[in-house]
Amino acid sequence: MVYEDPNGGKICLWPHLPCVRMPPYLRTREHWDGLALLASEEEISGWPQEEKEDQDSPGVHVSAALASGTVLGRLLEDLTIYEIDGPSIPDPEPMRLLHHAKNARGGIPVFALEPSMEDEPWVDWMTQAADEQVTISSLISSITIGRRWKKLRSQNVSRVDSAKGVDTELGAAAASCATWWQEENKGLSANLIETRSSRMVARMRGALENLRESRVDETDATGPNLLVPVHQPRMPSLLKALEDCPDAESMTMMEQQED
Repeated sequence: MVYEDPNGGKICLWPHLPCVRMPPYLRTREHWDGLALLASEEEISGWPQEEKEDQDSPGVHVSAALASGTVLGRLLEDLTIYEIDGPSIPDPEPMRLLHHAKNARGGIPVFALEPSMEDEPWVDWMTQAADEQVTISSLISSITIGRRWKKLRSQNVSRVDSAKGVDTELGAAAASCATWWQEENKGLSANLIETRSSRMVARMRGALENLRESRVDETDATGPNLLVPVHQPRMPSLLKALEDCPDAESMTMMEQQED
């Protein structure tokens, strides 16, 4: 999905499945001048080390997540069953794009869309989210997650849109990923989810603004393109926030990391 910013340039939201290496023919073909990732700078900075640890001990992070008893662990358990290229940790598609950004054309700007823990509004949001997710009803709900997971996954299978090049295995993986995202957000109010999405979009627009202001070549009247890889089940809330067009938040690009 490509969003044309009213101030110039485009934001390309590219949907992918978490922890899955997408087939080459499903990868975006859009040209991009900057990469924005839905993670904090601290998280992104840790991905290369996670990747190295996985190369030294293949599957070490997936094994740890599988044994964690978390919702992510349940997702990975599903993904191990399907005939797909995964699961992998760190998330292979953002990692692939991060490598490309570092190596292409002497380096493409990278932006972290999730604020740091020094950002007071974000800390407030995290605190409210934690409070909502530890209510008695949420805690009781966590006990019955096994049955609920199967039911939700079954419902999501029928909702997965068929698309060219997407086989039944990838479709089943998409249903599991949708279930994972529902469980990750269980207990959060619609207002909190909307607030988070609006903040992410404001930072996307800020990253695009940074690209516009730092451009050397002004001959392209269409402006720069910002690529944002997005976990597929997260797309609807971000698309709605883009329609609302929140004001751009000032953003700076991450520093290039050395190997």
